[in-house]
Amino acid sequence: MSDNQTMAAIAALVPAGSRVLDLGCGDGALLEYLQKERNCSGYGVELDDAKLLACARRGVNVLQMNLDRGLSIFADDSFDVVLQIDTFQHLHNAETMLQETVRVGRAGIIAFPNFAHWANRLSVLRGRMPVTRRMPYQWYDTPNIRVGTFKDFEILARKHQLRIRDAFGLRAGQPVRRLINLRATTAVFHLER
Repeated sequence: MSDNQTMAAIAALVPAGSRVLDLGCGDGALLEYLQKERNCSGYGVELDDAKLLACARRGVNVLQMNLDRGLSIFADDSFDVVLQIDTFQHLHNAETMLQETVRVGRAGIIAFPNFAHWANRLSVLRGRMPVTRRMPYQWYDTPNIRVGTFKDFEILARKHQLRIRDAFGLRAGQPVRRLINLRATTAVFHLER
């Protein structure tokens, strides 16, 4: 998620000066942005070697870890905010990682492609899996293990008795607050235990 408007919308949920853990931080762009614009500190977690190098070049502290193995190296409430931006749909243990996110952080911010966006629905209605700017892969080469919708995640959060501090969608980096499941290409949730 490298679009500047999208990054700013996510960053606005992170209180200034927060200690942040960014799970699946990619090239570290969001964590760098949070350090510079919101005076945050913390770590990124990434598995890919090339992305780790990109983080180091940005001056972002990064740990190489496989998130499917959990976050046992972190104590409860180690961070103010734990981010999972475009990570959730890649995890084998997504439900466990949701619980881990709010265990190691006082708050969690999770964003993922909203499969219920109207263009995706239309594509499926036509008999094809969607290929969009937001989900640019064919069904056979996608890194996504699962697809989800805004409503699906809302139900999962409530199942685990998580408090939803804020929930909205994004489309072209702009917030969507009405008919979110239909209109938003990205679902965004700000959660607490």
